Amino acid sequence: VDWDVELDGSRSICLLFSCVLFLGSVRMRCLTFAVAAADVQLVSFGANPTKFTELNDPVMGGKSTGTWNLSSDKSFGVMDGEVVDVPSLKAPGFIKAVSDGDFPDASSAAGELVLEVRSSTPEYKGFRVSFASGTASPSYACSGGGSIPLSRGCFKAKFEVPSGSDFTTVRIPFTSFSDKWSPATGEQTTTCAEDKDVCPTAEKLKGIKRVELWAEGADGKV
Repeated sequence: VDWDVELDGSRSICLLFSCVLFLGSVRMRCLTFAVAAADVQLVSFGANPTKFTELNDPVMGGKSTGTWNLSSDKSFGVMDGEVVDVPSLKAPGFIKAVSDGDFPDASSAAGELVLEVRSSTPEYKGFRVSFASGTASPSYACSGGGSIPLSRGCFKAKFEVPSGSDFTTVRIPFTSFSDKWSPATGEQTTTCAEDKDVCPTAEKLKGIKRVELWAEGADGKV
């Protein structure tokens, strides 16, 4: 999958996120907030690549497998793997690539997350993206999804990749994100439409501490 992601808002503020999903792998090149005419880069590769770590469901007894590696020239990262059922749950598990750190203030962003994507596996239905902010423990929040005490603050949304060899624009409104979702399936338990309290706000976008790319809740090669 090739992604070019933007966060568009009332002040032309965007998030750019570039990836490639190809023959069972996701290749990521950059993640950037563009504020007015200036870009604020969140994730980058090259001479000083952003560090990502692969985390898979075996930590909860699952059998999904995945890896995260940089290309030989460090110009992009590659997440490769397969999501399979967690035996104890008899339901699909997950794989994900995680980056932790102090990301730039994105509090002026508003509107939507825009992805420019392409995929050789557009039939896969478990693509998700999340970011953590306003939580004392991003890893805990992105494991609990608001379902256990003190696990709010990891905002997640799902998306689909259209078929075709050309890049396609996929827009994810901020109203599609929620910080209340099931850690077993990744599905939202409370939507932004149902309760504004679960929506990302300017205040929440001020202190992003974690960014995650997920393949979750659907069996298949990623």
